[in-house]
Amino acid sequence: MPTTLPDTFFDRDAQLLARELLGKVIRHRVDGLWLSARIIETEAYYCVDKGSHASLGYTEKRKALFLDGGHIYMYYARGGDSLNFSAHGPGNAVLIKSAYPWVDELSGPDSLARMQLNNPDTQGRPRPLNALCAGQTLLCRALGLKVREWDAKRFNPERLCVNDVGERPSRIIQTTRLGIPHGRDEHLMYRFVDADYTAYCTRNPLRRGQVEGRDYVSLETASL
Repeated sequence: MPTTLPDTFFDRDAQLLARELLGKVIRHRVDGLWLSARIIETEAYYCVDKGSHASLGYTEKRKALFLDGGHIYMYYARGGDSLNFSAHGPGNAVLIKSAYPWVDELSGPDSLARMQLNNPDTQGRPRPLNALCAGQTLLCRALGLKVREWDAKRFNPERLCVNDVGERPSRIIQTTRLGIPHGRDEHLMYRFVDADYTAYCTRNPLRRGQVEGRDYVSLETASL
């Protein structure tokens, strides 16, 4: 049976948390349905990292980043909502970059249909499963997650939680983050992708032209 991650799970180094979240399932209860997606891509951010929101300093809007591990930080980007979890240490967090729809005894076909209704393609048609949560804003749209409802909140096991369903990547691809402006620590390899789902993340780190050891490294989870 799935187990809900306690807040203490998130109180760890941001890179470690980013790796450990791969394979976990985000669940959001909407109108009696658990909308669910398996995390396949994450990005770690630190307060001292120029690419992070926290590096710009504390504000009321960014307060969740400076709270204990396990707080929800949401913001608007690329015309949609984005989901982050605070990690150990003020200003450190993990961005949930993309996921893959998850179906089990708690989240059945009706839940999946609701996610597709939430996030149709540009023609208004049901979006294919491999593209339904393939990006930070697509994920939030499919799960019905909104900044105004969840920013700076704690998890609520009756409405929003992260489950351990016994899934663990056999291999993790570590590479540079996406969308970081030049001069803002864009070289840091703080993006982590489940190797079995590279084709379904925001940008495939194993696409043609990418070279292991230069553009990415491969991590065997058994040694982590």
